[in-house]
Amino acid sequence: MEPFAPVAIGCADLSLGDVVAVARRFIPAALDARAVPKIRAARDLVERTVATNDCIYGVTTGFGRLKNVRIPAAEAVALQQNLVRSHSAGVGEPLSEEVVRAGLLLRANSLARGNSGVRLELIELILELLNRRVTPVIPSQGSVGASGDLAPLAHMALVLMGEGEAWFRERRESGAMALERAQLRPLVLSYKEGLSLINGTQIMTGIGALVLERAANICKAADITAAMSLEAYLGTDAAFDERLNALRPHAGQARVAANLRHLLRDSGIMASHRGCDRVQDPYSFRCTHVVHGPVRDTLRFAANTVEIEMNSVTDNPIVFPEDGVFISGGNFHGEPVALAMDYLAIALSELGSIAERRIDKLLDGTQGMPPFLTERHGLCSGFMLAQYTAAALVSENKTLAFPASVDSIPTSAGQEDHVSMGTIGARQCAQVVANLENIIAIELLEAAQALDFRAPLACGQGTAAAYSLLRSRVPHLDGDRDLSVDIATARQLLSSGELVAAVQAEIGDL
Repeated sequence: MEPFAPVAIGCADLSLGDVVAVARRFIPAALDARAVPKIRAARDLVERTVATNDCIYGVTTGFGRLKNVRIPAAEAVALQQNLVRSHSAGVGEPLSEEVVRAGLLLRANSLARGNSGVRLELIELILELLNRRVTPVIPSQGSVGASGDLAPLAHMALVLMGEGEAWFRERRESGAMALERAQLRPLVLSYKEGLSLINGTQIMTGIGALVLERAANICKAADITAAMSLEAYLGTDAAFDERLNALRPHAGQARVAANLRHLLRDSGIMASHRGCDRVQDPYSFRCTHVVHGPVRDTLRFAANTVEIEMNSVTDNPIVFPEDGVFISGGNFHGEPVALAMDYLAIALSELGSIAERRIDKLLDGTQGMPPFLTERHGLCSGFMLAQYTAAALVSENKTLAFPASVDSIPTSAGQEDHVSMGTIGARQCAQVVANLENIIAIELLEAAQALDFRAPLACGQGTAAAYSLLRSRVPHLDGDRDLSVDIATARQLLSSGELVAAVQAEIGDL
């Protein structure tokens, strides 16, 4: 097998797929050689400016409210070490390995743009951490998302200095030992490098990039399970008519309506009741595409925002070597990502909310199906408690969907007087997705159980593929058993992308 080509940083823009490849699949990352001259030019400007004792924020001055405190050139290196140590104030459970790896990649990519003034060897060391699987231990809490992810990125920077903690492959140990076992040497941070390492939005953006990949998959899976539920409920597909939806031409609505038509193509179940007298279904069926569609539109907006941020320079001050100047600004503020993550969390919460209503409808003992989808109702509870679980997850998502970005607490004695809380929003969005995967897994199980009662009528082309895959792993519920095992199995089919892949193999891209 041919080895995977490394993901190149510094020149061409990274894609969401690049981040997933490096963070989850351990594809190596490498610096594009074309970026080297600009990196060196920016570094030369920093060193010349320090030599002349000019005033540069964070290089020959203190930080935040201490911006007016001059630092002698002789102490400028110690300033950077002190900055990283003092800002390593995070708390809480560590971020996952994939999130830290995403953050490392994105931080290296930003520095490699050549507008931060760091040494080439610092960028190379970050890439070596990735490629040798040295993963800094970064506490998940402590970022307000204003001067970027100061505390989380400081914990990352500690390991570059040979301090803090890291995992080397599967073993957690001191940063110094992890570097030694990986045959790497720590760096003594030089002028501006501590500041450049921690001024950035790469943790919230890394979380966002990974969330978006999962969210895109679960949006497709939700279309599949919704089609299965509609089919089992003996609903009508009239609402998905192309002519009808052309009169309200939102892109997401049109796409989901088309997906539902394709999933239900050649359905014997749908054909069996074409002439029935029921005109309209409950909204959770009839408005599936009208709710799922805007979620896709929101996903597209969030993906665009995060991809821009992934390829941005979020340092401060920013170095312009071609002009010989430093400009202080606010590129580190996390508001773009904060709003995108909050918006996406709200949208995905709605996806779970409408799915839970379909879950409930399948259990009510109407439409020729037994109560709670069990032939032994009374003796057995069937899927009764699965709906409780879905309801609990939907309610939890409602609390998580409260936007973190509407809050701001000033920091640094009022110098940083508006903050984004973007990393909180990104972490909340990640939990919303995790909950949503379980909700859709429950719908998948129930829909398949309900479709069992429609035999021998055939499912649609797409829903049949989903039904067959699920039934190859989870049998019909003919008596009460531990449903948590079934839910976990169904969720694995969803989160791995296996369900979506099986359906797309039959009907094309969703």
